[in-house]
Amino acid sequence: MKKRIGVLTSGGDAPGMNAAIRTVVRTAISYNMEPYGIYRGYQGLINNEIEPLCSASVSGIIQRGGTILKSARSQEFKDKEGRAAAIANLEKHKIDALVVIGGDGSLTGALALQKEGVPVVGIPATIDNDIACTDFTIGFDTAVNTVMESVNKIRDTASSHERIYIVEVMGRRSGYIALYSGLAGGADSIIVPEVPHNLDQVCEKIQKAYRAGKNHNIIMVAEGAQVNGDQTNPSVAVSKYIQEKTGMETRIVILGAIQRGGAPTVNDRLLSSRLAYHAVSLIHQGKTGRMVGEVDKAVKSWELEYALAQDQKLDMEYYHLANILSSI
Repeated sequence: MKKRIGVLTSGGDAPGMNAAIRTVVRTAISYNMEPYGIYRGYQGLINNEIEPLCSASVSGIIQRGGTILKSARSQEFKDKEGRAAAIANLEKHKIDALVVIGGDGSLTGALALQKEGVPVVGIPATIDNDIACTDFTIGFDTAVNTVMESVNKIRDTASSHERIYIVEVMGRRSGYIALYSGLAGGADSIIVPEVPHNLDQVCEKIQKAYRAGKNHNIIMVAEGAQVNGDQTNPSVAVSKYIQEKTGMETRIVILGAIQRGGAPTVNDRLLSSRLAYHAVSLIHQGKTGRMVGEVDKAVKSWELEYALAQDQKLDMEYYHLANILSSI
């Protein structure tokens, strides 16, 4: 019998997931394997939402955001009984190996399946770029381009009304979206979870800029940043402090789910295609329990447990550059 390979997407959607699904399916077919799609992530695996896919199933999806396989959170999968039901469905469909496309939680679920005897390969896909052993995760490049476009528009209004705008972006544990979009978008201050910040210095920078003739300010804040002990509403805490300290008017923009959507960029389409191709190739070679990633333009793989145990470090060179470029 032909080897059967399953593919699922789990957790938050990320632009480029469809490009990865497309590559998994067509690469599997090229290796004479039978691809199966699992809908709604681990919950769909438990509910037996599994069906065979063919080349036509993934035609015309490379340019689409989101995921045609849908995604869902699954509390049930965290229990051994839920995983047992998921494994039983894989066995029912005679699926030999599984490709999991998703973020930290999704790959942690893949590791749990691997430890219970299911051959898996993980593909890191999350707009937060918070997974180690890869320079970038699928979806990050599209997200930062979306944020940069939004900041460009916000700046027009900020300049017209001579206001300070606090722009909150996603990044529960990682400041990568705030850092990259802030640097590329010319933000005046960037507040991220990884770097201690001083709001007095932020206020001094704002006042110095206004004295030099600049009539507006853009401050990027990652949603996971802790501001004056407040980690639930960091942008509100920043706004309140600045208004009290400087007496200047502020506005808050929380970009939210807009960062997840949209057609993937060229970089995300290429990354998705390369990582998915190598993931299926590993399964074809009998090498599972691994995660693929791209480092210095080369696709590599690591033991999944090792990759998940590492921390993705913020690029401090970019952070220092952003500070230099925003100084007056």
